[in-house]
Amino acid sequence: MYTSFFGLSEKPFAITPDPRYLYLSERHAEALAHLLYGINESGGFIQLTGEVGTGKTTVVRTLLSRVPQHADVAVILNPRVTPVEFLLTICEELGLPIEAADRDSVKQMVDALNHRLLSAHAEGRRIIVIVDEAQNLSAEVLEQVRLLTNLETPTQKLLQIILIGQPELRELLDRNDLRQLAQRITGRYHLKPLSREETQGYVRHRLRVAGAVGEIFTTGALREVHRLAGGIPRVINVSCDRALLGAYTQETRKVTAALVRRAAGEVYGRRFAPLWLGWIIGGLVTVGLAASVTVAWRMFQQRTATVRAAATSPPAHPVPVTRAADTPPPVSINALLAANSGKTGEAAAFRRLLSLWGTAMTEDRDPCGQAQKAGLACLEQRGSWAQVRALNRPAILTLTDDQGQKHRVVLSALDDRFATLDLGEHNQRIAIDEVSRDWFGDFTVVWKPKTSRARALSMGMRGEEVRWLRRSLNALQGAAPDPERADVYDEELAIAVQEFQREHRLDVDGIAGLQTQVMLDTALAEPGSPLLQQTAPHG
Repeated sequence: MYTSFFGLSEKPFAITPDPRYLYLSERHAEALAHLLYGINESGGFIQLTGEVGTGKTTVVRTLLSRVPQHADVAVILNPRVTPVEFLLTICEELGLPIEAADRDSVKQMVDALNHRLLSAHAEGRRIIVIVDEAQNLSAEVLEQVRLLTNLETPTQKLLQIILIGQPELRELLDRNDLRQLAQRITGRYHLKPLSREETQGYVRHRLRVAGAVGEIFTTGALREVHRLAGGIPRVINVSCDRALLGAYTQETRKVTAALVRRAAGEVYGRRFAPLWLGWIIGGLVTVGLAASVTVAWRMFQQRTATVRAAATSPPAHPVPVTRAADTPPPVSINALLAANSGKTGEAAAFRRLLSLWGTAMTEDRDPCGQAQKAGLACLEQRGSWAQVRALNRPAILTLTDDQGQKHRVVLSALDDRFATLDLGEHNQRIAIDEVSRDWFGDFTVVWKPKTSRARALSMGMRGEEVRWLRRSLNALQGAAPDPERADVYDEELAIAVQEFQREHRLDVDGIAGLQTQVMLDTALAEPGSPLLQQTAPHG
């Protein structure tokens, strides 16, 4: 792993939230202050919005760790519910006993909630409801939310509601039919991306927490991180993680701007040019335009007579515009998702993915469980296009459109420039850059384990899984398939695993995790098994 190479105790840019890595920029600190003030001083609604990946979840987790002792909090993470389900979730979060017969009664649940609010008020306590991904709330649920704020005493609102969401939440609350709710919002804050200075501080902070004792990213590299990630913390994490891995594979202890551009290219699936190249091109264009104007002016009078003569001549036939046979017409990913919204659910996507393996789903629930019964296994990952290419298996991509709706689509083929999306009745070949607009790295592949169960393998283990691992690695190296003690995971096998991992740009830890096993299985792909590219990578 690159952690030991750089003298780090752990990965500094993991995308899972960890309080130890909290970096409160000026923007994040101000947003947190708004929320804490609202909890302590006001009632009604507080609204926090921000683009995907700007750190809203980090702010909420920090808020939960700093909630005053006199506050009880209910957190709703899945707002795609009915008004009844919304009320029931709040009651369950607050530990209110709701009889089975009353679980469909709005009145009974509101009465129980009101009783709890009055009791809490008498004890000097506050009740807070935090709704994440609030842009997905329906108008009916929002109206029910508004009605909850009618629960009050003559001097104080009894319920504090915090709505966390993407910018679409602001548009939603601007609707005329929701103006009564909007008027009750006592605090609004929009979380913007990090500035260049904040991005540099963010990267250095996370490296220090992970144990870095010196500068690993050059000044130019930090500038490129901000330029290419746009100040979005989640994208910064993914890009920096890939840049560290790239430096490790090149055995250089400094991450340069070029390595950052290469890492961003793997994340986004396209190349990035240095910023200075754009300046040079801009200067050349300016010089070229000036020269063109001069030449054009000299030629103008010479062509005037020709143009006039041409005006009296019969019109020429237009020259048809042709498109290269392998270049599909441009397609908008959001338009494509909108046109196929009924085919982009989880069940539909898994049905198409499993069909590529010759397996049919018998019902819509638990697709991975059904895959397991057919001898297959699911592997959920978050990564880049480079990782998808390396695994080289058809995958389900999780896409998020401009309205914040999630779609599951099957990636059935991939080349240098285009991704082929299987939408059921037809396949759509679309530019990788366009797909990248809505893809933030979540994907699922299906593979076929060669042993009775799929699990991570490490030194000291023994059994059929270890024997398969050794045979597979030996097959790639042309060695004898079954040496003595073939079913024991010894140091020799760990070294062979490390070599395979290093060759395929995996974390080099000598542990054959599921990702390593999938890549090994792909390298020895059975004839007829589905691949993204027809030739499996062998190194």
